[in-house]
Formats: sequence, structure tokens, C-alpha cells
Amino acid sequence: MTDMVVATIQTSIGPMTVGGNKEELYFINFGSLKETQEWVDKFVTKHSLGMVSEGKTALFVETEEAVENYLKSRGEDQLQRIPYRLQGTPFQIDVWQALVSIPYGETSTYGDIAREISRPKAVRAVGGAINKNPLSILVPCHRVIGKDGSLTGYAGGLDKKTNLLKIENKTHSNMQSSL
Repeated sequence: MTDMVVATIQTSIGPMTVGGNKEELYFINFGSLKETQEWVDKFVTKHSLGMVSEGKTALFVETEEAVENYLKSRGEDQLQRIPYRLQGTPFQIDVWQALVSIPYGETSTYGDIAREISRPKAVRAVGGAINKNPLSILVPCHRVIGKDGSLTGYAGGLDKKTNLLKIENKTHSNMQSSL
């Protein structure tokens, strides 16, 4: 069992909850700790993470700065320096690793991801794994779109997905011009 620290970090698109140890993140999700507490409790139990304490580690401060720099269009390299641990099923981890390979400013479809992990018929399962991604922004599930180019679901909401894609200078015909 590994002990874990959790905290809320502040970003220009709202609070995010982070969890991990001193060396690596286990999750980063949209919403404050108060808003995500039930999800955090389930994650901790599922992955046998032991004692949970609230506080800000140096890694959390670095993550807060990196996320904010990314949001201010200072490049993805800000996020790539944040160490994290993928915790999920082997299939989920394969999907999440494929997400990391989507280049900054580009998008991919669920079918593309399924083919990349050599499971071309597992498109729906890929969507399910993406939905379970515990590392929002760091593992860029916002870069996955529908096969017709439409923006599809996003745990943080389609408004955040739209904003993240705009930050990466990716335009879609479906994007709302007011965002």
C-alpha cells in the first residue's frame, strides 16, 4: 500500500484535484477536492493506495504551474515534465499510452486509437477506457474526436474540451465561436 496526498490546484479554467505521492501523480481531474471526493475515494480503494492526506507537495505546485503555462499557450512541454503513474487495466493503459502519442495540436479518432493498439474492432471499448482516464490534460483525451470530426464527450465538459483544443490551435467546424 502506498500513501497518497491530495489537493485542489487552481487554474484559469477552474479548480482541479490532484493526487499522488512525492514522486508522481496518480490523477488530475476537473473540480475541487470537495466536488470530486467521491471519485477520489473510489480511486483510492480500487488501487489500494492506503492513507490519504490533504496537502500540497512540491510536485503539486510544479503541476499547477505547468498546467497554467499550458493553458496560457506556452506549449505542451510544460506538461511532459510532470511524472505520473498509469493505474488501470492492461487495455486501459494501452489506450492511455496511445493518447500520449497524439501530437500537440492534432486530433485522433476512437477508431484511430483502436487501430493503433491493434484492436480495430474495440472502438467502443476504447471510448470506455478514455472515459476512465484519470490524468486529464496530461494524458490528452481531449484530442480524441468522433470519426465525423465532431467533438464527443469529455469528463470536464465539452466547453473545456473546446477550450483545450483552441489552446492547441486546433480548429473544428463544430466549435462554438463564443468559447
